[in-house]
Amino acid sequence: MRTRVKICGITRVEDALTAVAHGCDAIGLVFYGPSPRNVDIQRAAAIVAALPPFVSSVGLFVDAMPDEINTVLAEVQLDLLQFHGEESPDACRLYGLPYMKAVRVRDDTNLLQYATQYQDARALLLDAFLPGVAGGTGHVFDWSLIPQQLPVPVVLAGGLTPDNVAGAIRQVRPYAVDVSGGVEESKGIKSAAKIAAFMQGVQNAAL
Repeated sequence: MRTRVKICGITRVEDALTAVAHGCDAIGLVFYGPSPRNVDIQRAAAIVAALPPFVSSVGLFVDAMPDEINTVLAEVQLDLLQFHGEESPDACRLYGLPYMKAVRVRDDTNLLQYATQYQDARALLLDAFLPGVAGGTGHVFDWSLIPQQLPVPVVLAGGLTPDNVAGAIRQVRPYAVDVSGGVEESKGIKSAAKIAAFMQGVQNAAL
């Protein structure tokens, strides 16, 4: 089965359309004020409205209050929620939408326990741990820490680039990969050339 691709931190319609043109399966919108890739509701709605069929829109939240998330959902048609903070399973289930839970992986992280705790998550998104940073670190973590048999799909994130994504896929065999900074010209501004190279790296992993 081919590896799916999510390109996160989209802030412009043109970047979303470029990602889609190169074959990505999902785009990620960051609703987290401290992030340089944060988007407001109006811009997010415009990006989602421009997407063609069969491309998923994913909304990323970090310990957001329910009112904040519901305000976004009232205006932006999201297909999947991505929780990057300390949200409990019950908190993730409040919105009647499928979700995935991000886990920042450390040497002592018990991913099997997370998979049990968030058993109804559509996936666990595995990212690098950096103190005080919720995600988008640009750092790679030790992929050997991922158990070979997790009972939920794995979305691999953290420091992926056109240069290392093929090796990452061959080692981890994730359901999907998630990239943001690795395909950017600057924070929040994507590079068409880097997106194309990243997608080629994903294809090369199957060769």
